Amino acid sequence: MALKGNLRDFTITQLLNLINLAQKTGTLVVEGPSEAAWVSFREGKLAFAQMGHEDTSLATILHRANKINTAQHRVIKERAAQMSDKELGLLLINANYINQQDILTSLQAYFSSVVSRLFTWVEGLFRFENEALPPDGKILVRVGLENLIIEGARRMREWEQLQDEIPSLEMALKFADRPGANLRNVNLSVEEWRVVSYINPKNTIRQIARTVKMNDLEIRKVIYGLLQAGLVEIVRPPGAVAVAVFQQRQAQPEQGNKEEQKSLINRIIRRIRNL
Repeated sequence: MALKGNLRDFTITQLLNLINLAQKTGTLVVEGPSEAAWVSFREGKLAFAQMGHEDTSLATILHRANKINTAQHRVIKERAAQMSDKELGLLLINANYINQQDILTSLQAYFSSVVSRLFTWVEGLFRFENEALPPDGKILVRVGLENLIIEGARRMREWEQLQDEIPSLEMALKFADRPGANLRNVNLSVEEWRVVSYINPKNTIRQIARTVKMNDLEIRKVIYGLLQAGLVEIVRPPGAVAVAVFQQRQAQPEQGNKEEQKSLINRIIRRIRNL
């Protein structure tokens, strides 16, 4: 199957459907504007995935999945640096650090998360390299694509809705003068508080996203929630030229206006006291 093209013409969901139906073995390479991804398949099943320069070593994936602690991760990385993932996995199982199912579950979850992130990519080039698979030392899994495709379609619908609500990440945010939220129900998540701390008309939404390390979908979801709660408003940043210079330098966003944050928090506290 000679498969290559542009994501503007062929979506990730369509690509996975083709690979699934044709039960293909090989690697799908997707090159986006800022990073690339490699997703490998065996007989139409997800086998391996890597996003950009992310560390896909077994030790790091197990650490991300909370299967080993930070101290164990550091020791394993130091002492088993020359081992392949297969060799390390066997060593950890024999040493009763972890069992085989934990290893497979952690790898499956990580590889699936890489594919999930691809569903929001709308620009980039792709090609399918027949029979190409990761090096022999990597542990491959078998994950059916059906559920991933269904989840991808859901994420695409969510993405399209959020794009309609927040069409540009070059806009900025400010705290609402009179929050329309029912403060009785205000319960911000950790991610929302991180975003709130950088709300300032001088900071674009994109710059906030880069600072708190969120992708376009994640930042739009958080902003949409804050908008629906009536806590913030979208505003145009002061001066298009200033915004361009701001992005070019990739400077850190300024911490949100302390007085605005304090005023908002005080209003929430007063509301709680009056309940």
